Amino acid sequence: MPADRTALGAFLRSRRDRLTPAQAGIAPFPGPRRVPGLRKEELAVLAGLSPDHYSRLEQGRQHTVTDEVVEALSRALQLDDVERAHLRDLAAPSSRRRWAGPEAPQRPDPGMLRLLDTLAHVPALLLGRRSEVLARNALLVEVLGFPAEPGSNLARWLFLDPAARVRLANWAQFAPAAVGALRYEVGRHPDDRRLAALVAELRRADPDLARWWDDQRVAFRTSLTKHVAHPVAGPLVFGIETVVSPLDPEQHLVVYTVEPDSPTARVLPLLAGWAATPERAG
Repeated sequence: MPADRTALGAFLRSRRDRLTPAQAGIAPFPGPRRVPGLRKEELAVLAGLSPDHYSRLEQGRQHTVTDEVVEALSRALQLDDVERAHLRDLAAPSSRRRWAGPEAPQRPDPGMLRLLDTLAHVPALLLGRRSEVLARNALLVEVLGFPAEPGSNLARWLFLDPAARVRLANWAQFAPAAVGALRYEVGRHPDDRRLAALVAELRRADPDLARWWDDQRVAFRTSLTKHVAHPVAGPLVFGIETVVSPLDPEQHLVVYTVEPDSPTARVLPLLAGWAATPERAG
């Protein structure tokens, strides 16, 4: 079975397993149930497919998946927008999904760098493919305690550096979303070998990530709340917003926003001044 069709089948099974007949608005088909979620036959009826057609999809034997079938399954499985986009990526022909990106280091978008320069008052960083750091400001380093040098990898720090679990007070809530974002990227670029190698490395090293990966959750970089336990400034709270480069959708400017007049907003200028001193910069 092609690797991409294996991923398609696994995702469909995971979404089918989580949706009960009652949640789907149908009466359960008669007979003993081995799973709490929908049976294949029940989902096929909901999506307007024949049971054989759906079985071929889930078993990876259906090479062509039309947009109409993707939309029907998305409605039947009650997928959100991100899950729907992920299903569409998994169902796309391999010829459309082949990773064609250069292996040379990614160059930061000059416009995004200029935007980053205007954000010295809040932590911010520019991420490229595979969570690679393209640029960051000094305040980001001070807040996270992570050097975030260009070329380093944010996902590796998040899952492989024990300090990340200490500095991020809500690591257990934030990290699963990061796993979902990685899965979303793998769905978009199934032939990116370096991305696949990164995921394999992290799954071997971190049992939490391996468990979250297997639940098939997908996410996109969007509004999140990050709680930081700073050793000097104390608890800090940030809303995480992401801006996608209009010239290169593989580059994301991640901005740590703060509520006006909040304790975090009041202490950030002190941290920014401290981060700018020659001793800290060095």
